[in-house]
Amino acid sequence: MKTKLDLNNWPRKEHFEFFSKFEEPFFGITATIDCTKAYETAKKKGTSFFLYYLHKTLAAVNAVENFHYRISEGEVYRYDKIDASPTLTRDDNTFGFSLVEFFPDYEIFEAKAKEEIERVRNTPGLFTRSFEVDNLIHFSAIPWVDFTSLSHARSFSFPDSCPKISIGKMVVQHNGKRTMAVSVHVHHGLMDGLHVGEFFNKFQELMDS
Repeated sequence: MKTKLDLNNWPRKEHFEFFSKFEEPFFGITATIDCTKAYETAKKKGTSFFLYYLHKTLAAVNAVENFHYRISEGEVYRYDKIDASPTLTRDDNTFGFSLVEFFPDYEIFEAKAKEEIERVRNTPGLFTRSFEVDNLIHFSAIPWVDFTSLSHARSFSFPDSCPKISIGKMVVQHNGKRTMAVSVHVHHGLMDGLHVGEFFNKFQELMDS
């Protein structure tokens, strides 16, 4: 479900109109997350660490109001729930776009996500399904690189307002602490650094829970 915002009564109207005129309205922030507790919890559960942190990512996204906003034909809509479109790799080193729905219950999320992973692995091509809605984050894992910054390939002529979140290689420190880089790119007409900061704080809180 989605609801159209009344722009005339939205405090961000001027910000939205200003940044929406930019050729590149997205900005990005990269930060390091402590994943020590989350990794231990995933291993104790016997579950995929990738699925575990994807679930925590979506939980954090859904907890921050501005991550629910999307732009369509010059209007801003709020979606009730945000899902993910992760890039999923295959044995031949290609990848396909997927749709992983968010469920607060991890067991349900895990089961549905595994079904989608299996489907993509056995479906050739980049676009393995149609995407009729944009209540998504574009998500990617880059477990080979402990990056400090990241940019995305984008077509400026294609209307896009979906946040893009990427997670890098898990690094084990000398004291046993585990960390990983997290990159977040968002449309500046819909949110500011404050809101990205809220996401990072919530994500860290959930990874530590």
